[in-house]
Amino acid sequence: MRRWIAGLAVIFFALAPCWAHLGSPDVYFQGLAGPYHLSVTIRTPAMIPGVASVEIRSSSPGVIGIRVVPLYIVGPGAKYPPPPDPLTQSKEDPQFFSGKIWLMDSGSWEVRVEVNGSQGPGEIAVPVPAAARNTLPMQKSLGLLLFALMALLFLAIVSILGAARREGTLEPGQELEPNQKRRGRWVMIGTAVIVAGILFFGNMWWNSEARAKALDMIYTAPQLKVSLESGGKMVLRMGDSSWHSNRPDTVMTKLIPDHGHLMHLFLIRVPQMDRFYHLHPDLAPGSSNTFTMDSPQVPAGHYQVFADIVRESGFPDTMVSEIDLPDIPGVPLTGDNSDATASPLTNYAAVLEASAPVTEKGVVDVLPDGSRMVWERSPIPISANHFVWLRFRLEDPQGQPANDVEPYMGMAGHAEIVRSDRSVFAHIHPDGSVAMAALELAQKNSAAPGSASGNSSAPMDTQMPPERISSEVSFPYGFPKAGRYRMFVQIKRAGRVETGVFDTLVTQ
Repeated sequence: MRRWIAGLAVIFFALAPCWAHLGSPDVYFQGLAGPYHLSVTIRTPAMIPGVASVEIRSSSPGVIGIRVVPLYIVGPGAKYPPPPDPLTQSKEDPQFFSGKIWLMDSGSWEVRVEVNGSQGPGEIAVPVPAAARNTLPMQKSLGLLLFALMALLFLAIVSILGAARREGTLEPGQELEPNQKRRGRWVMIGTAVIVAGILFFGNMWWNSEARAKALDMIYTAPQLKVSLESGGKMVLRMGDSSWHSNRPDTVMTKLIPDHGHLMHLFLIRVPQMDRFYHLHPDLAPGSSNTFTMDSPQVPAGHYQVFADIVRESGFPDTMVSEIDLPDIPGVPLTGDNSDATASPLTNYAAVLEASAPVTEKGVVDVLPDGSRMVWERSPIPISANHFVWLRFRLEDPQGQPANDVEPYMGMAGHAEIVRSDRSVFAHIHPDGSVAMAALELAQKNSAAPGSASGNSSAPMDTQMPPERISSEVSFPYGFPKAGRYRMFVQIKRAGRVETGVFDTLVTQ
């Protein structure tokens, strides 16, 4: 009985979180809303429907007010946005605005930002993938109250039926006989068994319904199976996902290119994190879920696999797998494929000292050709869930700014951030943590003069023509939790992708 009651109490109290989003559930973004440069943070709720918080800082003066409105990127919801809500301007910092918005269903959303200021209006759209990540626990006080009420009802039912059988036929003033007491006890025992059975089977039914509901509501990325076939061909098979197929209008299943590729594949040898590959397999002919590629030269080891894709709605997925690989002679890297070698990630301080010494310029990683990548790191410790600019500079072997930097897949740079236990993986760009394919879809919806169709509200780093690519690149980001992280920062120079490797400790 005690076990049954405890089981029912657990169901009433809470459903434990059943999935943790890989990477950063929050959105970090920077871009131009007309003449105003904005840094945007959108903290998505763990359960949908839910309330997301919006924080926007303007580095351009003259902003008077900011209004935001959430709407779907695709489908009928993209055409009829509700009235925008004004954000609250900080009294201490007039350049900072904050507020909250409702995200009513899982799917590919955008937050349209409307700015009013001394230089006229401006508008930009920020893509936001919204998905339920776990269920919310019940308050302990409410759980204790419900348990007490359940126990009271249980005892009340048993007592009432026992009393009815024991005393229901007695005349006023008549004494109880032993057989009447005995019958009352048997009724109480029988009632307790029946009620306990109802609780037990009700608990089973509730668990079944909860699991079915979780499968439909709680987001999970499709499964990914990775294998190595004869001849060194790597094969990646995506599994089906009912979560995606149940949302054909707001998530969709068809894939679209992101930076010119349907899949961005990352291989990291673990636990050392000393070998890194950024690859781009192709969709197998006649298939919609199988990718193949000839493997590059790979040393033996156990590899963590991350695979980024983007749906037709702009919704991104990061699929995860692992594979043990032998020494593979492989084929030379070509096109946008790249690799990097780093010191093993064993001890944070030792790795930092060995592979990225701190100088007066920042944290330096010496690259194989003698050039250097410098992390212009602030001496202030990095804390979790705070907006931070990650700024890097590429120098030639003489310590001068590199003058032959080229766009890498249309961007000034790419960065991959991995927590030491691989519970966090993020592929970010100078625009932020959003998928670029999703950003293009969102900007097409923007009706403001000078929106993405006119290029004036496109993020700064994507506006520079190839001949003006700077040797410096910045990434807006926020580390989702404390711990040790390794960052792989990629900048293309003279036709070659240079990858700097940096380690950092993030505090709570």
